Amino acid sequence: MKDSNQNAQPLGSLDEWEDDVVRRYPEEAHKAKEEFRNYEAPARDTVKEFYRINHINQTYDFVLEKKNDFLKFNRREMSLWDAVEFLNTLVDDSDPDIDLDQTQHLLQTSEAIRADGHPDWFVLTGFLHDLGKVLCLFGEPQWAVVGDTFPVGCAYSDKIVYPEFFKQNPDYTNERLNTKYGVYKPNCGLDNVHMSWGHDEYLYHIMKDYLPEPALYMIRYHSFYSQHREGAYDHLMSKHDHEMFKWVDKFNPYDLYSKAPTPPNVKELRPYYEDLAAKFLPDTLKF
Repeated sequence: MKDSNQNAQPLGSLDEWEDDVVRRYPEEAHKAKEEFRNYEAPARDTVKEFYRINHINQTYDFVLEKKNDFLKFNRREMSLWDAVEFLNTLVDDSDPDIDLDQTQHLLQTSEAIRADGHPDWFVLTGFLHDLGKVLCLFGEPQWAVVGDTFPVGCAYSDKIVYPEFFKQNPDYTNERLNTKYGVYKPNCGLDNVHMSWGHDEYLYHIMKDYLPEPALYMIRYHSFYSQHREGAYDHLMSKHDHEMFKWVDKFNPYDLYSKAPTPPNVKELRPYYEDLAAKFLPDTLKF
């Protein structure tokens, strides 16, 4: 099933989704959670429309189709820095609140991690984590690039943002796919679970042969908010998943709360990150 509005652009910019996550899950929550989860505010109309389209179209078959297509990695081959500069073309000139390109956003995240003395692979993960958004430059609509991620092939949790929109998803009434476990087994482990398609899953597959396992969990599940903030899918997770999610929890504050108005000096920092990438990654990456 394809929604008639699937090519709509409901978000003002890709960053609007992350800003909404910060509103939903503030670092210092002095209000009751239900106050922050007020999705009916008019300012969030574009986010609501984004999730309507996302939830209708992120089906089990759709995810398998996208994996079969994009995991061939036959779109483009680039060095890491070329890929980052390619990503910079996603800057939204219509957004009046931020004029930072993608390089600067990635550097804000990684520099905050470096300032806290974390290992070099952790710093590199901060720099890489949003690189999968190049999917937009390969023609993918926003709803198939960003957004909170969730398992497909089993019942959609009511802990996912705007769960009511799943009622229009064909999997919602598919008896094979709409039970608690669906096509999976209890505590089968997330590596055996298909997640909704987007930049997290895409980048994980690009990086899975190069980075330490904690880094791969950070990349693959940093948008899986219904689990690491709500515990909605404990029944699919293994003991090992729970151990690894401690790293996801360490990473997310840097992603969401490290944005600052003063941009990093890209020219000064570039040699450091080129040397850092050379420790872990090949000269070029296939996208």
